[in-house]
Amino acid sequence: MAAAAQCAAPTPKRYQRRRPERTLWYRIVQTHLETWLELASGEDGEAPPAHVERTFRRYLECGILAHGFARAYCDECQHDFLIAYSCKCRGVCPSCNTRRMAETAAHLVDHVFPPLPVRQWVLAVPKRLRYFLQADAALQGTVLRIFLSVVERCLREHSPSSPADARIGAVAFIHRFGSSLNEHVHFHCCVIDGVFESTADTDNAPKEAPSVSFHAALELDAAAFADVQARVRTRVLSTFVRRDLIDKDDAAEMRAWAHDGGFSVDGSVRIEGADRVGLERLLRYCARPPFALEHLHQRDAEHLVYRNPKPVRGTAPGTRPAALVLTPLELITKIAALVPPPRAHRHRYYGVLAPNASLRAVVTALAPAAVPPAPTSAATREESRHRTVARYLWAMLLARIYEALPLSCPICHSQMRIIAFINDAGTVKKILDHIGESTQPPRIAPARGPPLWEAAAAAEQAGNDLQWDSSAQPAPEIEFDQRIAW
Repeated sequence: MAAAAQCAAPTPKRYQRRRPERTLWYRIVQTHLETWLELASGEDGEAPPAHVERTFRRYLECGILAHGFARAYCDECQHDFLIAYSCKCRGVCPSCNTRRMAETAAHLVDHVFPPLPVRQWVLAVPKRLRYFLQADAALQGTVLRIFLSVVERCLREHSPSSPADARIGAVAFIHRFGSSLNEHVHFHCCVIDGVFESTADTDNAPKEAPSVSFHAALELDAAAFADVQARVRTRVLSTFVRRDLIDKDDAAEMRAWAHDGGFSVDGSVRIEGADRVGLERLLRYCARPPFALEHLHQRDAEHLVYRNPKPVRGTAPGTRPAALVLTPLELITKIAALVPPPRAHRHRYYGVLAPNASLRAVVTALAPAAVPPAPTSAATREESRHRTVARYLWAMLLARIYEALPLSCPICHSQMRIIAFINDAGTVKKILDHIGESTQPPRIAPARGPPLWEAAAAAEQAGNDLQWDSSAQPAPEIEFDQRIAW
């Protein structure tokens, strides 16, 4: 009997609906967003960028049933449950950030990267230059192209019998943040460890069927990394001088700095071609969001602790990572600075993986889960439009990461299906009243001054609902603008 139990199929994990209103980060935004918007306006009246405020407000609606939901139904046992809508924003919502990260990594592993070794190249520039990168997206692209061109030259030199026009294949991620929630532009590039050569016979072979040959790179030593670092430093500083961002004397001084002039190049992480799980883990790290909820803790009513996942440079091995002690308004300020602007791509393709590269279709066809070319007939083209490889169902991503299927019935484990999308306010209220869920979204606290913070903390500790009354705020003893003082 025990043997029979061991042979039985394991019971899938039960999906639990997320409740963002119970998380610490949601309560912080709910309580302090309006206050932060008032303070951020400043004396000159300049409000934060519209996309930042819009992102925060949409996050407050993410995962809340009162704002609408989809209904999943099981045909076998007639069980159903509700799935709240998501905000699909970048930078603020932990759930949507995780989905975007997992979707990007899954797409690259399944449909882009062939089963070849991949090396991660990381570039960080001196602090003196980071401000310019933070303020200029075009400059970010220029520095990234310089970095990848130098890496391409290095791999071409270390690949035996590779021609002069051989190209690399890379996917680059632009990180605008550091591990301490600071603004720190740096680059993570996942580069196939070798170069590709087009072997098509242009006289006989048709253009629709190019062929490619891969030249694997030899083992890179410390001298190779030092050469890449030196070339990148020279070309980047020349670019900044040419754009009048720094003068020639400053560039010469930075070239003479110790520790390679503040430029950091790392290429120590290498994933073998057969290790697809390791490659997906690396890509998730490269596509990760600016912050993680598991690192955020509350110390008291007015202070939060964000633990740095990386130990501070210079500390002894085994030392606990440093932690940031922040107020709620300081935390919102840091996160708001890291919200990417609209239509700003976080990852880019380079070399044979570029969208317009002639060898892209041949290289990506070598991926383990690559799909055949799109059909040419009009009937099948419309059918395949809904099966784009770049789009993954969130249910499949959850099953891939957490081994939990949202559309698996918790009663009979049958496949459930979406039968309706509920958006009408009256219908939403009736359904939520029937199942005993709250019909009102969490209340957003209005802007307030510091005297009301102590009352808020006492109410939270007592477990009472926050009742904000703007008239209860005492008048200041002297006339001054509290927004400026705070």
